[in-house]
Amino acid sequence: MTTPGRFRSSGSDAAHEPVLVREVVSVLRPHAGGLYVDATVGLGGHAAALLGAGAGRLIGMDRDEAALAVARERLAGAGERVTLLHADYRELPGVLASCGVATADGILADLGVSSLQLDDPARGFSFRQAGPLDMRMDRSQGETLAERLASVDEATLAGVISRYGEERHARRVARAILVSRDDGELRDTGDLARAARRGAGGGQWRRLDPATRTFQALRIWVNGELDGLDLFLEAATGALALGGRLAVIAFHSLEDRVVKHTFRRLAGPDGVCSLVTKRAVRPDDDEVSRNPRARSARLRVLERAA
Repeated sequence: MTTPGRFRSSGSDAAHEPVLVREVVSVLRPHAGGLYVDATVGLGGHAAALLGAGAGRLIGMDRDEAALAVARERLAGAGERVTLLHADYRELPGVLASCGVATADGILADLGVSSLQLDDPARGFSFRQAGPLDMRMDRSQGETLAERLASVDEATLAGVISRYGEERHARRVARAILVSRDDGELRDTGDLARAARRGAGGGQWRRLDPATRTFQALRIWVNGELDGLDLFLEAATGALALGGRLAVIAFHSLEDRVVKHTFRRLAGPDGVCSLVTKRAVRPDDDEVSRNPRARSARLRVLERAA
């Protein structure tokens, strides 16, 4: 068995750099006697760093089976110190119970989309390459984006784009998408991106592709990303040992707002937790230059105090 301080990631996907990895290791303080949970293990980058820094045991969860396959290869060197399970992070209490675990010393949830998902056109997450209208993080269940768009009405779709994408032209974007659908011209993500740009009035742009907010909104909608997030945070803090910490990385204002307000409530006068980070920790310029996808990451940390 690999000794805690000597663990090395072994997979070919080690080049996929996890965001804020040094900060996560610093705040979770892995040690040989500790048990840690990566509730969104993805490609295993954060998990590898925690194991390499001395975590005694790690339970990793993810609802994307393709990502789990990469994580299994990457973390193979840790042997029995690692348990990887196909599960949604909101299933945390049941997962811990099935593993015979009462409390954890640290829990991590990275709420972002993985490089594997973004870079594979077949997953349908990216507007830069044409792919199927899917967008499911867990391809074993749930409706695809195509199935949802097939029957949605304009008011509902506009509400989704406005709420989850904070798109000020949501009504026009929804109308453009449904016109393309009804004309038989909504075949893949390339068609969807063109419709979103038309609706948003995007011809030339300098920084943000006009399709960005719409794709974010539809991804959140398909995967129910905000559904039960506050309940997960409460359950995760309840699963922490005394002095244990919950670290959450958010990538857009909607989920970060849920994390911030839930953490403040749990750390309030009647709460059992304390805030480790008074403000969100952001990646430094060096990290953003190495990994531009890290630029919107925000890390917040809570500690079980009673």
